Amino acid sequence: MSALLIKNAIIVNEGTQVIADVLVRDGIIEKIGSQISSVGNIREINAEGLHLLPGVIDDQVHFREPGLTQKATIGTESRAAVAGGVTSFMEMPNTNPAALTQQLLEDKYDIGRNTSVANYSFFMGVSNSNAEEVLRTNAKKNEVAGIKIFMGSSTGDMLVDNYLTLRRIFEDAELLIATHCEDERVIKANKEKYPDADNASFHPLIRDVEACFESSFSAVQLAKQYNTRLHILHISTAKELQLFTNMLPLVDKRITAEVCVHHLHFTADDYAQYGNLIKCNPAIKAPENKDALWTALLDDRLDIIATDHAPHTWAEKQLPYQQAPSGVPLVQHSLPLMLQYVKQGRITIEKVVEKMSHAPAQCFKIAKRGYIREGYHADLVLVDMNQHTTVTKENILYKCGWSPFEGHDFPATVRYTIVNGNVAFENGSVNDTVRGERILFDRE
Repeated sequence: MSALLIKNAIIVNEGTQVIADVLVRDGIIEKIGSQISSVGNIREINAEGLHLLPGVIDDQVHFREPGLTQKATIGTESRAAVAGGVTSFMEMPNTNPAALTQQLLEDKYDIGRNTSVANYSFFMGVSNSNAEEVLRTNAKKNEVAGIKIFMGSSTGDMLVDNYLTLRRIFEDAELLIATHCEDERVIKANKEKYPDADNASFHPLIRDVEACFESSFSAVQLAKQYNTRLHILHISTAKELQLFTNMLPLVDKRITAEVCVHHLHFTADDYAQYGNLIKCNPAIKAPENKDALWTALLDDRLDIIATDHAPHTWAEKQLPYQQAPSGVPLVQHSLPLMLQYVKQGRITIEKVVEKMSHAPAQCFKIAKRGYIREGYHADLVLVDMNQHTTVTKENILYKCGWSPFEGHDFPATVRYTIVNGNVAFENGSVNDTVRGERILFDRE
C-alpha cells in the first residue's frame, strides 16, 4: 500500500468539524494535524472545501450471492457501495443456498475476499431446525457480524416461527441477534381482508403497523428475558418506537434499533408514483410514521441509519403486485440522500456521521473502524457539499440497473472513497483492483 496525504479537509468526526490534514500509511491513519508535510512516495489529495467523513458502515444489505446473481453479486454491489461512500457492509443470509451452516457462511467470506471492493462481514442465518449449527457461531464472535432471524417472511424461505428455536437462540447466543420483525399471523389475516389487492398501495395495509409491532414486541420480550444483545432492523412504524430508549448511551444499550433511508424518505403516498419499485418489507407506511421515525432518529431512540439494500431485476418489479418481489436497491444513494437532508436543515452532518459510521461501529463493536482516529483503518469519504449529482442509468452501478432515485438531483456528491488507505472511488470511477478486508470485532 502506498501512503496518502489528504490536505486541508473539513474533518467531520465525533460531533466536531475541524480543518486538518490526514496522513495514511499502510492502510492506517498515521497522523491527523495541520500542515503535515509530504515526504517520499506519497499521493496527495487537495481536499480544500471538501468534507472528510469516516466511511459509511451499512449494517444491512442483501447482495444476493450465491445463487441469486441475476439480481446482484457481492462484486457489483460493493462497487455501488463505494461509489456512495459506503466502505463496509454486513450482508444478510437469505441467499441460495441460505447461510445456514458454518461452511456456507465461510463460503460467502471467500467470495467477499476475492471480489468485494468494500470491507465485508456476513450474518449467520437461522431456520426452524438449525439451532445447534447457529450456536457454533459463538466461537467466531470476533469474526462474524451476528445472527440474523427472520421473525417475518421476506425474500427467501427463512421464516423462523418455532418458539422453541427462538427461545434457544435468544438464551444461548453470545453474538448480537439482528431481527426482521413482522408477525406472520397478522399478515395472513390481512391478506384475507384484501384478497383482490392488485397494486402496491395495499402493501402497508397487508404488512401493517400491528404486524411490525407484535413481532418487535415479542423480540424485545425474549431479549429482556434472556438479556440478549438484540438489534431490530428497519423500524418502520411510530408504534414500535415505544420499545426503545434514549435514556442510555449506545454503549450501554442491550436493545438497539435501525432505521432505513427509504422509510425516512418515502411514504405510502408515493406508491401512486413508484408502485412496486418501492415495495419492500417492512412496508413503507403512512406519513405520520415517517415523521415519528425522524423524531426518534434525532432524539436517539433509533441508533443506526442503514439501507436494507435489496435489488431485484427490472422485469421482476414489473410483475403484478402480488408476484413482484419486495426490496429496493439503495446502497449507492444512502449517503447522498442523507446529505440532501443536511442541506435542507433537517439533520446535521455530524448526526449523519454518528448514525451511519460511529453508531454501527459501536453497536456491533467493530474493531478500529467507523471513526477518523490515529491508529484506525483509513476508511474515509470526501464529499463536496456544493456539487450536484443527477442519478442516471449511466451512473447507477447496481447490477439490476435501476433505482427509484433515477432522475433525482442530489445537492451533494461523493468525490473520493478510501478503503483501508486505497482510493476505491474517485470522481465517478471505481478502482476495481481494490479489495476490502474482512471486518473484525472486539467483543469480550
